Amino acid sequence: MLWSMFKIVLFVAFVAVAALGAGWLMETGGGVRIAVGALEFNLGALQAVIAFALFVLAVWLLLKIVSLLAAVVHFLNGDETAISRYFDRNRERKGYEALADGLMALASGEERVAMAKAARAEKFLHRPELTNLITAQAAEMAGDRKKAEVVYKRLLQDERTRFVGVRGIMKQRLEEGDTETAMKLAEKAFALKPRHGETGDILLALQATRNDWAGARKTLGAKVKTGALPKDVGKRRDAVLALQEAKDIFEEGNSIRAREAAIEANKLSPDLIPGAVLAAKSYLEQDNPRYATRVLAKAWQVSPHPDLAAAFAAIEPDETPEARLKRFKALTKYQKEHPETRMLLAELHIADNDFSAARKALGDLAETDPTQRALALMAAIERGEGGDDEAVRAWLARAVTASRGPQWVCDKCNQIHADWAPVCSNCGAFDTLSWKVPAEGEGRIHGGAEMLPLLVAKPEPTAPDAPKVEPETVAEPPHADYADPDETVASELAPEVEARHDK
Repeated sequence: MLWSMFKIVLFVAFVAVAALGAGWLMETGGGVRIAVGALEFNLGALQAVIAFALFVLAVWLLLKIVSLLAAVVHFLNGDETAISRYFDRNRERKGYEALADGLMALASGEERVAMAKAARAEKFLHRPELTNLITAQAAEMAGDRKKAEVVYKRLLQDERTRFVGVRGIMKQRLEEGDTETAMKLAEKAFALKPRHGETGDILLALQATRNDWAGARKTLGAKVKTGALPKDVGKRRDAVLALQEAKDIFEEGNSIRAREAAIEANKLSPDLIPGAVLAAKSYLEQDNPRYATRVLAKAWQVSPHPDLAAAFAAIEPDETPEARLKRFKALTKYQKEHPETRMLLAELHIADNDFSAARKALGDLAETDPTQRALALMAAIERGEGGDDEAVRAWLARAVTASRGPQWVCDKCNQIHADWAPVCSNCGAFDTLSWKVPAEGEGRIHGGAEMLPLLVAKPEPTAPDAPKVEPETVAEPPHADYADPDETVASELAPEVEARHDK
């Protein structure tokens, strides 16, 4: 408000001063005489001031016209001028508008529109590092792989976009199944950007798939060094790679080098069950059962596992059941309430013909965690204690449809594996196998009804006049191919127990 009043007062004052000045000039008697050749001009004071102002304005206009003509000449010569900058700004505005429209079309799934807008943006902007990205992605969405590859190759020419080009071609080769070329491209992309997590994971998976364990360990070390992978995770995965490398060396027959690799894998991750088993085997080959016992006991403290128990048994394969029960206290003193420890103790007592101790060791596991193995052990205990066939059959009937218990399951795709492996055979994920109970309905025993005659005595034949009973068809449970009746604990223990009972 005050500023507006001030401007009004200032304007009125200016008009007043101008009027006073004009009046003063008109009252002045003097003037200006201008003579040009034979011409003579006499101007009053006010007229002289007006003429001078018009002259200054004319000179200013003349200079502007000359400047404009000079700019036109420079523009025609290709020099940067105000005119060229004006047209450049206009083209830039149109180019960025087309670029924005292309991005919106790409996000909306309109790949053809996106490619057209990218071409228009390139026409105005001449920024291939921007427009080629949109064109390549739009071509991928449209299924035009050839055009996408052509654009990716253009990106290789610019150092700023070279990584994007290599990565794009690498993904195309992966989709085509050309893993050899894809791995070379992944190595190139990883060298360009060691911190890029996805590229490092792809390279690591490809190297693991091709059994290039040394290369995979080198890649893993680079990921840890650049901070792309936490140190603890890197250490665990390095142990996995070292373990698989040791297995391959064992198969090649280089036992000395294999032992060193197995022991290294165990030191990197003592809780890695396959690594502990292989390290124990290596120590046994060096005639060092003490270290083998220590390695297996340390792994058992973290996660009891039947493979650890089997490796521990292999330390003294010819010992008596009583001596074995005593020696196994090095394991069973840890994780006493763990189901694996309880079942191991039950098996050891069954082998020692101490069925009451086996029942005590197993406790209520058959009710709280009724797996095939626990129920088969109860059947063996029942038979060993002199129970009738009906009671044994009852336990075995439950075992037929019970869960198999923990298995090697991929955390990513839930595929069940018979043995541990560094890479999932189904989805190709690295270090995703965990020892756990699979999803409900998976891992049932195959052909459970066929194993019953192997475990118990056959029932007496029915009387001739008895009505003929059709055998009940047992439906094969889902994922039955993962289980094998020859591998079940029941089929191993029950015949032995039955033979002892018959004696």
